[in-house]
Amino acid sequence: MQFDVTIIGGGIVGLATAWQIQNAHPGIRIAVLEKEPAVATHQTDRNSGVIHSGIYYKPGSAKAINCVKGYGMLLDFCRQYDIPFELCGKIIIAGDEKQIPTLEGIYKRGIENGLKGIRMIDAREAKEIEPHCHAVKGIWVPQAGIIDYRVVANKLAALIKQGGGEIITGFKVDRIVKDKASIRISCDNRTIVSKLAIGCAGLYADHLARMAGVEPPHKIVPFRGEFYALSPEATRLVRGLIYPVPDVNFPFLGVHLTKRIDGGVEAGPNAVLAFRREGYKHLDIHVGELAEALRYPGFVRLAIKHWRKGMDEMHRSFSKRAFLKSLQILVPALRMEDITRSRAGVRAQALDHQGNLVDDYVILQQERMIHLCNAPSPAATSCLSIGEYVAGIAGEKLRGLEG
Repeated sequence: MQFDVTIIGGGIVGLATAWQIQNAHPGIRIAVLEKEPAVATHQTDRNSGVIHSGIYYKPGSAKAINCVKGYGMLLDFCRQYDIPFELCGKIIIAGDEKQIPTLEGIYKRGIENGLKGIRMIDAREAKEIEPHCHAVKGIWVPQAGIIDYRVVANKLAALIKQGGGEIITGFKVDRIVKDKASIRISCDNRTIVSKLAIGCAGLYADHLARMAGVEPPHKIVPFRGEFYALSPEATRLVRGLIYPVPDVNFPFLGVHLTKRIDGGVEAGPNAVLAFRREGYKHLDIHVGELAEALRYPGFVRLAIKHWRKGMDEMHRSFSKRAFLKSLQILVPALRMEDITRSRAGVRAQALDHQGNLVDDYVILQQERMIHLCNAPSPAATSCLSIGEYVAGIAGEKLRGLEG
């Protein structure tokens, strides 16, 4: 099997990249390789389903630029292909006076990132938007919404196939060999030959880069995020999206309450070290992957620096009561009988050698390969913008190889 471009990883970012390349180069021979039996089964299908506005991210960062641009592209895509979404709006609330300076900093970022219609609100206005929330002050973000990203990903896959591309599932890459004329990508006894390859492997992005001969400046450390579902009776307590003021030391947004596009309300996720890269349960353990994380100097430094935060997160992971306590900061009326453990996802988070959580996208390049080595939230919202950017790099490389 021979292709011009091969995408390794069939999550929403890999699919969006393939589709954008196909749009830019009609007739190109393109393939998407996915190790699972279907596309979009990991981070794409296990996130909170929120359409992010871009309010949190450092102005000028790749996250901020691609989120704001990708937001508009995503909504246009959904309208064109009749994909359900809802702009229900989000409230970010300060539960006490100490959080107000951080809240005001988030608002300033939103203005600098070009968001329209956001506004600071007082406790009375917060109650008008979310009658059961507790807030001394907040930010109203009307752009925020909800969607099912698996539906978006499946539509992208269908469009790729309609355009002549191939989606090859059950293809777990175990070898990459480059020569002067091509790059050979192997799985068991199957080999694909391509002019150019693009790694969008999410939780295994760093492993894939090393397989291709690149040493990333960080390691992917998996953080599991667990969700609870609100009972049908308790859903009346939440109208849209209710978020806390996040801890500025972490790229996680804190446990929040989220209306779902398919009905109901979900609470979460927290952020706790997963004992394997695709470990969705407490006892999902891969000895090799866990040892890899625990031996990594960056993780050791992170654990020493933030051990108390880590213990709190682990306690909340095992204790329903502790999880509920976090939710009651947002909506005091919630009770134990209102929440039921539902599902979990694992976030691929890059961690550098100094123990810092890498809070922006990372793209590394070789002559015949592009590696998207860190693409955490809001990558799903930003997928079409990220895909367009990577497609531009791919186009330049293809022209260079042909020249």
